[in-house]
Amino acid sequence: MDFSSSLLEAYASPLLIKISQETYADVPMPRMLSGHLQGRVLATFSQMLRPSRILELGTYTGYATLCLAEGLAEKGIVYTIDANAALEMRVRAYFEQAGIANQVCYYVGQALAIIPQLEETFDLVFIDADKKNYSCYYTLVLEKVRPGGFIIVDNVLWHGKVLPGASQPMDKQTQVINDFNKQVHEDPRVENVLFPIRDGLMVLRKK
Repeated sequence: MDFSSSLLEAYASPLLIKISQETYADVPMPRMLSGHLQGRVLATFSQMLRPSRILELGTYTGYATLCLAEGLAEKGIVYTIDANAALEMRVRAYFEQAGIANQVCYYVGQALAIIPQLEETFDLVFIDADKKNYSCYYTLVLEKVRPGGFIIVDNVLWHGKVLPGASQPMDKQTQVINDFNKQVHEDPRVENVLFPIRDGLMVLRKK
């Protein structure tokens, strides 16, 4: 179902609206932004879980980070990682404007190298980074998620290309997403459900 942007924006804060507008005006590949509907879904998950520790892979311009931070427990922290150093000053400014700079540990660099250095147990993980490494990210973060904790993975429908009967044959990127979906579906350590929100959110609960 297609909702108008103005209706969805009614549920977002002025800062989130500003981030969305400035991202589309100034930042390459603005479709990577989580956006209002997905942002509200992420915020709701976080508010239900009241996590003390959140890990986000793929900060981009910080929209999803702010949404995830809405549900943080008192003294909770969001660890967020992004490889794009060109966005760092912009994103840190948004965190300051939101009043959450002291609750965000923002890393600029390669997540595959940074994740093993994080000595934390996470209640909630959001993966929305480069798709080719989804399987590696999943393997690295699962051992750091507490039993009963959640992992949310974006873009698992990949524009509908992973669906049986898709009009186009699977390209390499689509095959990577398809293999990842199969991997987590067959992993006995987790339960999963796929939400057809935006480009597909896979929600996994660690047993």
